[in-house]
Amino acid sequence: MIRRRVSGGFGASIVQLVLGLSAALMFSGLLASACAAEDARQVPASRAQITWSFAPVVKKVQPAVVNVYASRTERLPRNPLFSDPVFRHFFGDSGAQPGRQTARSLGSGVLVDPSGFVVTNNHVIEGMTDVKVALADQREFDADIVLRDQRTDLAVLRLRGHGPFPYVALGDSDALQVGDLVLAIGDPFGVGQTVTQGIISALARTQVGISDYGFFIQTDAAINPGNSGGPLVDMNGRVVGINSAIFTQTGSTVGIGFSIPANMVKIVVATAKSGGKQVRRPWLGASLQRLSREIADTLGLDRPIGALVADVVPHGPAADAGLRSGDLILSIDGQTVEDAEAFGYRFATKPLGATAVIGIRRAGKPMTLSIKLAPAPEIPPRDPITIAGSSPFAGATVVNLSPAVAEELSIQTPHDGVVITKIAPDSQAAAVNLKPGDVVISVNDTKIATTHDLQKATLGKRYYWKITIARGRQVITTVLGG
Repeated sequence: MIRRRVSGGFGASIVQLVLGLSAALMFSGLLASACAAEDARQVPASRAQITWSFAPVVKKVQPAVVNVYASRTERLPRNPLFSDPVFRHFFGDSGAQPGRQTARSLGSGVLVDPSGFVVTNNHVIEGMTDVKVALADQREFDADIVLRDQRTDLAVLRLRGHGPFPYVALGDSDALQVGDLVLAIGDPFGVGQTVTQGIISALARTQVGISDYGFFIQTDAAINPGNSGGPLVDMNGRVVGINSAIFTQTGSTVGIGFSIPANMVKIVVATAKSGGKQVRRPWLGASLQRLSREIADTLGLDRPIGALVADVVPHGPAADAGLRSGDLILSIDGQTVEDAEAFGYRFATKPLGATAVIGIRRAGKPMTLSIKLAPAPEIPPRDPITIAGSSPFAGATVVNLSPAVAEELSIQTPHDGVVITKIAPDSQAAAVNLKPGDVVISVNDTKIATTHDLQKATLGKRYYWKITIARGRQVITTVLGG
């Protein structure tokens, strides 16, 4: 930590402060005058303006900000010592029956519709079964989980009660600029509803590692544990983001917080309102990679900006549009694409059924292509099967791998086959450390193309099991005893 020592007496400090403030106000006045014709955004130009209050914005938004209480009751295993009659003789049967424990989670949320739809983070309610929502006016309601979207870390709840409820509109996050004033409202550390103020520190933050769509608004408004799911609000009282995470080494705020842009939130809310259980987004039909400085140099670029096309799926939207491996995507509908994550966000927020114009660079020449915005097809059908028997896959639920399933589970493997979607606790599959998202390629050197292939390959007993799976970008082969 760097500390600066200020010399001079108290009087000298006051003089310096007054002189500094006067100079700052004069500079602010000149800057405001210069910018007034160009943009309505202005910095304070006088002492009177410095005393302006955010109270009108808070008064408008605060009634729609809620606390989210989620819980689930877990059954604890029976203590094996109580199976011994001698142990029970001395210690009784009070602990012989399985116990229960309750897991709890606390976060924030915001009402975005008068009928009672609440947006929060998925991680606030992940794994939870019972959800309660407390409003700012002290009313409390049970809530149903309408939609979970793990890919964006968003969830939509609906209050079990009669409206209309106070709500706040979702704004246009693409209209934000670095330096705009914002407020963060939530329940940090469970102390009660709290308002903090800051500015937009950065836009389009990628490589944060929070969700599949790594494209975040960065703010220095204080965000702490418990703020998750609460709104980031602009000076018009509109939600421009959902507070999701902070960068910290201590567990509390250091002035670097990340919010999910409101334009992504709109897609999830619209799906929930329409009764959808899964968010459907446009499918590109190609894999992209970040442009490194070394690759940029080989392409003759002065900056590593853009999304490089690595692979194109035959007969997909990208292939139909004429996109090729090696193309560099630079823009979509006129918006600059900084990297692959930025393109993923921009593409995912486009409406299905329309078209988008992407600007690319191919062999050093600029080009534009028109691509159809269609969802990923579910071909072949899922055909889910839960594997029984005594094989290493016993207790695993598998489905056929399709573009739709790959999008849903964020699978980027080029392999066909079947993918594990669920593993039962205490099953053989859990014991051998198989995981949801693993793609089964072969069993005992027999290629697995469908769920029925896997079911057939795991019947009966074997002296050994040789299994090959794809996990992420790795292919793993292992041999297990039968």
